[in-house]
Amino acid sequence: MTLPLSRVEFTPRRGFDPASWYLQVPVVAEIVRTGLDFDSPVTVIVGENGTGKSTLMEALAACWAFGLGAADAMWSPGGGAQDTDLHKHLTCHGARPRPQGGCFLRAETMHGLFESADARRVRDTDVVYNALSHGQSFLRYVADRPVAVGLWLMDEPEAALSFQSSLALISVMKELVEEGSQIVMATHSPVLAAMPGARLLELGEDGLSSTTWEEAQLVRDWSAFFDAPDRFLRHL
Repeated sequence: MTLPLSRVEFTPRRGFDPASWYLQVPVVAEIVRTGLDFDSPVTVIVGENGTGKSTLMEALAACWAFGLGAADAMWSPGGGAQDTDLHKHLTCHGARPRPQGGCFLRAETMHGLFESADARRVRDTDVVYNALSHGQSFLRYVADRPVAVGLWLMDEPEAALSFQSSLALISVMKELVEEGSQIVMATHSPVLAAMPGARLLELGEDGLSSTTWEEAQLVRDWSAFFDAPDRFLRHL
């Protein structure tokens, strides 16, 4: 079965500025050269701040939503003023017709997405997502899935989640995959990065590289900190 998103390629279109700053971001430069394949139902993207995780996720989301037509209101509440125009110059390949379900979840626009879902409540007893806490609303939205099977993009979902809620999200994501959805997630959480069966991609100064959970830098950093926190804290 073809994944909802199997590949993204750089396709410069009208208005492209070859001096755009984002072309200097290693992961973007790599996509410009070779494209990026998504060959797993779950892709987890890790890397330090500034390596381009959010730039990539925002561009993927906007590019994907552009092809959804009327369905994109429930898929994403739209981008922010800080987002680049990179999405205009990307082409998403994958299943046809394009699955209408899934969504783009990130902290900056999450409440707007929940407002769209709340406006579609049928019964007074239906959950009101924006009446819940940040973490509760995030987890409940994914668990309830008021959208069909499709592509789920998540940018640093751990911002809303406790340790226990992170484990609960992994359980729900396994259900999403079993139903036929695809997940692409950028995270700083070693817990979420441990998602079973995920392809792990690490962003760095040289672009993207495949890695394992044990070898990922964020896992090694957290492990070293828990082994001896004073080694890090004494330098502050």
